[in-house]
Amino acid sequence: MEEDRISIDEFRKIKLRVGKVVSAEEVPNSSKLLKLIISFKDEQRQVVAGIKNHYKPEELVGKKLIVVFNLKPAKLMGLTSDGMILAASDGEKLSVLTVDKDVDEGSYVS
Repeated sequence: MEEDRISIDEFRKIKLRVGKVVSAEEVPNSSKLLKLIISFKDEQRQVVAGIKNHYKPEELVGKKLIVVFNLKPAKLMGLTSDGMILAASDGEKLSVLTVDKDVDEGSYVS
């Protein structure tokens, strides 16, 4: 639908970066959430993601994911989430977005 489209200037406001998962763990008392610590080379951030039904924490450690870097922090289950990982889903399966070559963590996605 035409009204759902954004301009290139609006899209440019979104900062996407490659982040490397350095640790991942289940969020207590949550059926969906994982707490990730993600490195962007120059800093680390905590990101809480609703992907527990699709990934075990140990599967994510070392993966380089695409993260919305300039999203305002949000509170989920009492934890601050400072970013959002991108994922594709067909309603049943979910796949986090990664890079297909070994680019440096912190790299910008354009």
